[in-house]
This record gives sequence, structure tokens and C-alpha cells, in this order.
Amino acid sequence: MKIVLVGTSFPMRGGIAHYVALLYKKLLDMGHEVEIISFKRQYPDLLFPGKTQQDNSQQTIELPSRPLIDSINPLSWIRTFLYIHRTKPELVVYKYWMPFFAPCYGTIVLLTRLFTRTKSLYIGDNIVPHEQIPVVDWLLTKWALWKVDYFIVQSQTVENDLLKIKPQARFRQVPHPVYEIFSSSYTRETARARLTLGEEEKVLLFFGYVRAYKGLHYLIAALPELLREMEVRLLVAGEFYEDEEKYRLQIRELGLEQAILLKTDYIPNEEVGLYFTAADVVVLPYVSATQSGIIQIAYNFDKPVITTDVGGLPEVIEPGRTGFVVPAEDSHALAQAILHFYRVREEADFPEFIKTYKKRFSWENLANAITGFV
Repeated sequence: MKIVLVGTSFPMRGGIAHYVALLYKKLLDMGHEVEIISFKRQYPDLLFPGKTQQDNSQQTIELPSRPLIDSINPLSWIRTFLYIHRTKPELVVYKYWMPFFAPCYGTIVLLTRLFTRTKSLYIGDNIVPHEQIPVVDWLLTKWALWKVDYFIVQSQTVENDLLKIKPQARFRQVPHPVYEIFSSSYTRETARARLTLGEEEKVLLFFGYVRAYKGLHYLIAALPELLREMEVRLLVAGEFYEDEEKYRLQIRELGLEQAILLKTDYIPNEEVGLYFTAADVVVLPYVSATQSGIIQIAYNFDKPVITTDVGGLPEVIEPGRTGFVVPAEDSHALAQAILHFYRVREEADFPEFIKTYKKRFSWENLANAITGFV
């Protein structure tokens, strides 16, 4: 089958680019003819909260792609459609994750529906975004989904959101695959030495860019209760997409300067394994979410996850086997779950169970679901 993937790709950075790369490779391995259409401008600099949109990793995932789309230039949307019209793929697969891209994606899909026989499919990370502008986002999402033929949703929450906006949608639910793209040359001991962590220290990891909906402030607030029971270190690894100082102020006010290690730059691909290898458990105290690719990175390294009962996060946690789920916005519950993890971790043998459990989150399952529509 001739397939076009639309989404971010190298030299753009981030989880979406990694996702598109892994799906591209799997579809190629299965014998399909695949091409990537990517962005020449994803966000205007004024709207991007990070330091750069480019992937400056030493280990990059360089794939052939056509950077045709400028998210705020309608002429580029028309040129993208004309390329699709000329090359005549059977299916165009869009990685859709926020309403900002609705005008662009919705226009390309509409033109494709009107003037070609090519089918369109959205892979929905989110149908409803984490941080909403209610009426505007609803209208944009409605436009984005209007003429799409098929959908892949990656959690029950996303399925529910899709059917509220498009009740007649043709869809399949497939969980987010494991990010197999990352590896580690470190042992636990060498990773901790590199990060100046003790070999016997209990180490929690909060990984990924920091925004309010990710609830880092609740995890920080849980530490005093934890520290009354045991010595523990929190490793925060990721770029701040909002005011960093308010978190540093909270840390100072609670006297946690020695308990928290902040690594506030974007983590390059070659360093991801360093942080996961050093950690005992990954903690995701999200206030809202539909899913999280961080869980799938954690499973790649056989690391258990403690997260909250929001969106689709509980759907990919087997309590007591791959991690624990606690109520959102509850620092006491977080502290107690972390304490419980350390009490039972030897007996539970989380990594051994995760090795088997993660097999259900495969790129082959996703690729088969996509191609099964056409």
C-alpha cells in the first residue's frame, strides 16, 4: 500500500517526531511504500514555549521527509494537497495532537476528500487538548475531524472525546506503542555516578517538559511526607515550558534543595537512557491527560510507573505489577504510593513483569490497525 505520514520529523525534536519515525520504519518493514510529509515551520517562535524546535541530539533519527507544511501559511497547505493529489497515495495518516493544527490539517483533508480518492486517517493523541480554550478549541476540533475517514484512538478517554464530537466516526482503539528508539549504555551504577547520585539512594524520576497540567508541584509537595519516612531523591529531567522560578521557590520554601536534582534542559536522545537507568520508579503526577508517551519510555527501560487516575493513564498500568495509580491533585496519596512501592518492590519484581506486559504495546499492532481500514 502507498501511504503518506503527516507529522513532525527530524530535524524537529520531540515525542511526535520519534513516533512518526518508528511508525514509518514499521510500515516499511511490512512492505508498504511510505513517505513522510513534515513541517518546515511547526510553531511560530512567538507561540513556542521551549528554547528551540530543532533536535540538537548527537544521536538523531534522520529519515527522508518532505518539509512542505507551514502551520500558519495556507499556501503551504494547498501545496501539500497538490503533492498528495500528484502522488496518489491510498492513505494519508495524520498525527493529530492539538487544535492549533486544525486549520492546516482540516484544509488538507477537505481538499483531499473533494478531489482525490485517497483516504485520510487521524492518529489521535488528544482530541480534547490538556489546556483548553473551550469554545475555540471545540470549533477547531470539529473542523479538523469533519472529513476524516478513519481514526486510531490510543485510550478509552480519547475514544469518548472523539464520539462526542463525531458520533459516526469509524475508529479502532490501539494503545500507544513502546518507544523502542531509546537505549542505554549505562548500568545503574554508572548512570548514578554520572548524575552524582548515590548507589543506594532511592531515586524518583519526573521526566519530560514541565507544564502545569503535569502536576510536578504536587510531587514536590509530597516529598516532606516521604522524607519523614525514608531518604529519597527526586530527579526532574526536562525543559520548563512555564515559569521555572515558581517551582524553585516551592523547593526553597519546603527546604528541599538537597532532595531534588533539577536538569532543566531538553534531554537529547542519547541521554534519555541515562535518567531512566538511574531511577527506581517514574512518577507522573498529572492533573489532566489522555495518555502519556513517558509511560511507554519507562516500559522500554522496564521501569515501573506511579501515576494518577486521569484520562487514559490507568488503562496502561497494572496496579502492583507495573506500578500504581493514585487520585490526581493529592500529594498525600502520591507519598503513600511511593512508600508502598519501596516496601514491596523486591517481592513484586516489577521489571520482570513489565518485560512481558509491554509486548502488547507493539508498533506492529498499530500498523496492522492502520492498514486494516483500506
